[in-house]
Amino acid sequence: MQARKLEYRVVTTGLEFPEGPIAMPDGSVLVVEIKGGRLTRVLPDGTRQVVADLGGGPNGAAIGPDGACYVCNNGGFNWLKEDIFGVKGYDRPHGRAADYTGGGIQRVDLATGAVTTLYTHCGGLPIMGPNDIVFDADGDMWFTDHGKTYGRQMDCGAVFHAAIDGSWIRQAAFPMVTANGCGLSPDEKTLYVSETETGRLWNWPITGRGELGKIAWPSPNGGTMLGQATGYQRFDSLAVEASGNICVATLVTGGITVFSPEGEKLEYWQGPEPYCTNIAFGGPDMKTAYITVSGHGLLIAVDWPRPGLPLLHQRG
Repeated sequence: MQARKLEYRVVTTGLEFPEGPIAMPDGSVLVVEIKGGRLTRVLPDGTRQVVADLGGGPNGAAIGPDGACYVCNNGGFNWLKEDIFGVKGYDRPHGRAADYTGGGIQRVDLATGAVTTLYTHCGGLPIMGPNDIVFDADGDMWFTDHGKTYGRQMDCGAVFHAAIDGSWIRQAAFPMVTANGCGLSPDEKTLYVSETETGRLWNWPITGRGELGKIAWPSPNGGTMLGQATGYQRFDSLAVEASGNICVATLVTGGITVFSPEGEKLEYWQGPEPYCTNIAFGGPDMKTAYITVSGHGLLIAVDWPRPGLPLLHQRG
């Protein structure tokens, strides 16, 4: 596996633990700010505009087929300011916030900033910490529930599938250990999900609307482990290249790990700090990678060697 350092340019600074970048057709990038509790638009010159105040802990976002932005809100974290890996003054999420009441999926009208909550429960059970989201060609959403950690307890995570109008939701995979990033293969026949604390990348064949093909025990969730972190690394969100490679934001060492669809670890790109949390592709040729560097509150841009897979709102 090749290891390289990212050559990047800073798009903007001063974000409060950004994640969930979305490269928009007009050249702007939407991000959520987990600590700031808002959805923010970053213009090409680095200017920031607040789109909506969301409260809680907005953790991931995607544009739906109706042009609205759909946000995974984890309900809020406690925050610790610590020196990490010799770098001073990190804001680090730690456990659930004191005012935590649950997580949910929110819809944001980008024209007005109006916010609607679509889902807080599935089958009568609460969604604890929604984290990342992707839309399929049918306009339905797949999203992960990271769960919450509090005291000596940790909730099991899960993967859900739901309609955009709030009318239909089902649990697709369970249990997960801190489910984080999710993405679809170019042919939308495979779902990929990363787990933070295990440093594992899972995949399942998609067999129907909200249905995944499962393998038997000892798989804990019916998925097949496609790849795993090297040493002590933790996985965050992910994006898929047009070729089908899966690019996983990697914590602790801080960078991007690239896996082939067959699970071969192809590359590791070293980032500027331990909290390289999310990656998204944009630009006219889909070869600009936008990466959130959350500990320092940065959005950076990288000239990526291969084009990313266009998402629903980027397709012609």
